[in-house]
Amino acid sequence: MFFFLSKILDILLTPLVWGLGLVLFGITRRASTSGGRAWAGAGVLLLLVFSLEPVSNALWRSLEYPPLRTMRPDAVYDVAILLGGVVDDRVQATSGQRAYNDNNERLIETFDLLREGKVRYAIVSGGVGDETRRQVVEAQVLTDQLVAWGIDPHRVIVEGHARNTYENAVDSAAIVRARGWRSVVIVTSAFHMPRAYGCFRAVGLDVETLPVDFRSYASPYSGDLLPRSQHLADSTAAIREWSGRWIYRARGYSKP
Repeated sequence: MFFFLSKILDILLTPLVWGLGLVLFGITRRASTSGGRAWAGAGVLLLLVFSLEPVSNALWRSLEYPPLRTMRPDAVYDVAILLGGVVDDRVQATSGQRAYNDNNERLIETFDLLREGKVRYAIVSGGVGDETRRQVVEAQVLTDQLVAWGIDPHRVIVEGHARNTYENAVDSAAIVRARGWRSVVIVTSAFHMPRAYGCFRAVGLDVETLPVDFRSYASPYSGDLLPRSQHLADSTAAIREWSGRWIYRARGYSKP
């Protein structure tokens, strides 16, 4: 039920829905009236604001900084936990070839940790993203990639059940405890790290953190002052992550 409700909230908590909702409300109030025009204008303005680069960048920076990084560079850890969200299962199911999204630095960084001997093992956590694409199990896809890059398959443990961050923590913690591992580092995107870390705290597992895949930058914009659909998508993704943090806290899935 939580998985289903989270998808509904993903739709509702978006600037596009807010903006279109205001426009439609204005239309129903008769656009010819000043009140109707005001509502419709507010909807258009909202869409324009969230489509600007300085706005989307500021939202990303609010998620990423200061970075939650506690991994010690001189330490060797028992295990790294690679959190899913890297595979584009729709494209892979269609093409039959591996397909990764913008979170792929999670995979690359985990590979480097294994290759350089900074971790002894890795747990790759991520299940089926959609029941209609059950042939694409994210953890298995990413594990196959690590092995193809030369990592010993005995060093990689597949956790192919988790569908969200909380389940990542629950299922990975069970493996860690069963193996008796003591030193653990989790690898995920910088914007996602606070929620992920909170989930592992909620299940009572002491972990250190390695955030990757930073998206924001110090300059508020690159010189492009025009509204762009990509900036609107970036703003939407940032708002979704903020809502995820609040919802996880409210349900007790994450601890500060």
